[in-house]
Amino acid sequence: MGQGFLQIALTLCIVIAITPVLGRYMARVFLGEKTLLDSLMNPIERSIYALAGVGRKDNMTGWQYVGAILCSNLLMGIVVYSLIYFQRFLPWNPNGFGAPTWDTLLHTTISFVTNTDQQHYSGETTLSYFSQVAALGFLMFTSAATGLAVGIAFIRGLTGRNLGNFYVDLTRAITRILLPISVIGAIALLIVGVPQTLAETLVVKTLEGGTQYIARGPVASFEMIKMLGDNGGGFFGVNSAHPFENPNSVSNLIEIIAMISIPAALIYTYGLFANNIKQAWLLFWMVFVIFVVLVGITAAAELQGNPLINATLGQEHPNLEGKEVRFGWAQTALWAVMTTATMSGAVNGMHDSLMPQGLFSTLFNLFIQIIWGGQGTGTAYLFIYLILTVFLTSLMVGRTPEFLGRKIEKREIVLASIVLAVHPIAVLIPSAIALAYPISLSGITNPGFHGISQVVYEYASAAANNGSALAGLANSQPAPTALWWNLSCLFPLLAGRYIPIIAILLLADSMSRKKAVPETPGTLRTDSLLFTSVTAGVSLILGVLTFFPVLALGPIAEGFKLASGN
Repeated sequence: MGQGFLQIALTLCIVIAITPVLGRYMARVFLGEKTLLDSLMNPIERSIYALAGVGRKDNMTGWQYVGAILCSNLLMGIVVYSLIYFQRFLPWNPNGFGAPTWDTLLHTTISFVTNTDQQHYSGETTLSYFSQVAALGFLMFTSAATGLAVGIAFIRGLTGRNLGNFYVDLTRAITRILLPISVIGAIALLIVGVPQTLAETLVVKTLEGGTQYIARGPVASFEMIKMLGDNGGGFFGVNSAHPFENPNSVSNLIEIIAMISIPAALIYTYGLFANNIKQAWLLFWMVFVIFVVLVGITAAAELQGNPLINATLGQEHPNLEGKEVRFGWAQTALWAVMTTATMSGAVNGMHDSLMPQGLFSTLFNLFIQIIWGGQGTGTAYLFIYLILTVFLTSLMVGRTPEFLGRKIEKREIVLASIVLAVHPIAVLIPSAIALAYPISLSGITNPGFHGISQVVYEYASAAANNGSALAGLANSQPAPTALWWNLSCLFPLLAGRYIPIIAILLLADSMSRKKAVPETPGTLRTDSLLFTSVTAGVSLILGVLTFFPVLALGPIAEGFKLASGN
């Protein structure tokens, strides 16, 4: 028991240590200051800007930034769809895979474009190496960089700067942050046992005389950007539970740190942009405390195990169902909360086998989206809650709502409300339809309270651009069930990604155009422990109230049923 919690504590200590280092580096990158990579990357970036016809200092308005994101993402989606569709005729296809069904291909393309990476297929039996690397690997870089660019543009707007240029931000996010760290991380994973090869599936004879097919491929490079970019899509169907993606405790640690590093560090980056490191640390600790509580709830439940099994055995035994023995209950619990908190979606165990407390924690993360939140967009959501808290508390004490010296008015509140309203709409409406009609119900393998969690989790994961799943749904089976899940998930995938991005960028643009007003003794300070505590309360209340009926019908009801011995 003690060793498991010690592993969790040491991992979190590493996260705390690297946050200011990476946060400071990202601030230098996006503030245009000198970095160690300038001599290598400046010529490459200048060539990219010249080919794209982009001026490095050309600033965009909110709508221009939005237009650039939508157009580039649409173009990238069309290219990737075409590459996978014609993969039979392209190189690096030693197994001779053809194209998936049209609905699976459409769902996969949109899922990876939106940084969700929700997979209704198994990569080792569906996609060629070229499709995995040149198509999906390409989107893993660009979709993560898109989210990071949005987060930086939002921070610029809040702090009174121009939003910047999307194409410049996208390029610098890839060349200065994602690519260099991915190269180093891939080499580290290669050293600890993750394969990197273009050789075909290995066919071996077993001791019993049978034939076994061992899938392999360029996994190390794919795995690192999957984790660093909070993409989460696995090279293999079982994701990071596969020994080729995550062979041991060292690789597990590397991947966990990669998963959380950018979302955590981006809060510190904000502090440097705003010249308010104190507020950045307060927000960091607010998120960190909530995260630790969720990890503690999940880990304690997995350690105590299933009461029905414990009663049969006559003693408490950890819940090891759906877990890899090499990770155990502690690292699986930490990973489960981490992957839903950061919107990564990668898994090193089966979430469907978590105790109800673990299901509560993972669903809660998908609902609230700020613990730690997605790549770039999670930090923006955090400040959306902060702005709403400023507005509410200012009205209660009779002061003009201001944030960083800029007034918060009707336009900002409307845009902030849109960001928060989209998510429940994208989750609850499809869930209600799925639970009402047999065509979708036929894919639920566990009717009852757990079945409700399975359905809601699928859409919450899509809307939060997370991509993980409880499994147990026939979303990769023949039509019509797979067709239902592939197509019904498109609405939360698209709405959960692009509507908040549009509102976030327009809000940032609006804030950047406001004149800063001087601070007075009556100004509400947002960098105090009291205000941060109120922000935490507002965030939790809004998140819990919106989704409490779903939590009550799903993991909470399942927990009570299990505790009662049924």
